[in-house]
Amino acid sequence: MAAIRSFVRREPVLLIAALAAMVSCFFVPPDAEYLGYLDLRTLSLLYCLMTVVAGLRQAGLFAHLAHSLCQRTTSLRALALLLVLLCFFSSMLITNDVALLTFVPFAVVVLGMADRKKELIHIVVLQTVAANLGSMLTPVGNPQNLFLYSYYDLSIGDFLRVTLPVWLLSLLLISVSCLLFDRSRMEIFLGEEPGIDRRGLILYLALFVLCLTVVLRLLSWPVMLASLLAVLLIFDRRILLKADFMLLLTFVAFFIFSGNLARIDAVSALLRRLLAGREYPVTLLTSQIISNVPAALLLSGFTDQSRALLLGVNIGGLGTPIASLASLISMKLYSHSDHAHTGRYLLEFTAVSLILLLILSLAQLLI
Repeated sequence: MAAIRSFVRREPVLLIAALAAMVSCFFVPPDAEYLGYLDLRTLSLLYCLMTVVAGLRQAGLFAHLAHSLCQRTTSLRALALLLVLLCFFSSMLITNDVALLTFVPFAVVVLGMADRKKELIHIVVLQTVAANLGSMLTPVGNPQNLFLYSYYDLSIGDFLRVTLPVWLLSLLLISVSCLLFDRSRMEIFLGEEPGIDRRGLILYLALFVLCLTVVLRLLSWPVMLASLLAVLLIFDRRILLKADFMLLLTFVAFFIFSGNLARIDAVSALLRRLLAGREYPVTLLTSQIISNVPAALLLSGFTDQSRALLLGVNIGGLGTPIASLASLISMKLYSHSDHAHTGRYLLEFTAVSLILLLILSLAQLLI
């Protein structure tokens, strides 16, 4: 029972998605059309990217980068800006959740060594919103982007025309927020610089480039998947199990659920009427309730307005803590730190997140 309760706490979105998929199967009994529900390109890309990022992390790239940069900071403001922008820029390539898993614990250690633990809430809150907003720029920045990029068959140019203006404004807002920290001097000694496995780094950077060729549609996904599996079976087979398989199963469950809804005429017609002309606000609000990844999977089948949906799920990652699964990750990491004040963290995160959501929602109307 303890193991079951632990799984429920860890994977609530997967369980909800699985339940919704099973219920929908009573209305649309399984048949051959179910195979068409699954977006194999997205699932393969997501798996390969998660595996490659796990390999880069194992090679020590992110720890080395963070250590090297933070060792050179001399003021609280500079440190805050560095820790937050590390999440903002790295999330574009390694996804928002991996950025937070990497750099939030590092922030906890650095601020503890500098005896500035009272600033931890402010910095982790900004790291969280920075990772969610920074990841919007690229198709590989987060799972919902990867799915929508594939589902709507967007070119990289079409994608960037939607995301770049809001991303630039987000960078400005995040940077200004970091300038509110004082410029008091501080000394940090982080010990010996972490080493890098150069062989592993070269291997996984090459595989990352392989994944990008599929994102840019220069190579087919079956070739990428077969190549990655073949290489890693030879050089590092254990890393093949480091992907987040629960996230992949969540995608599969939502593919089944949304595919079945599209075949129930009354439900399909209702969702299309609900979305018509209101794609952005409906997507934004749906993200607040079920988080932005499920919102993208659920609503994409009922509208062709890719721009509104893309902005809705990315800006919609702000707001409530459940709007983005990455936000829950950083809150959990903070709550495990010494002298954590989870209630205060939750209040500050919600306030900062809602303010940025309102500013960016107004801005996207003008862009």
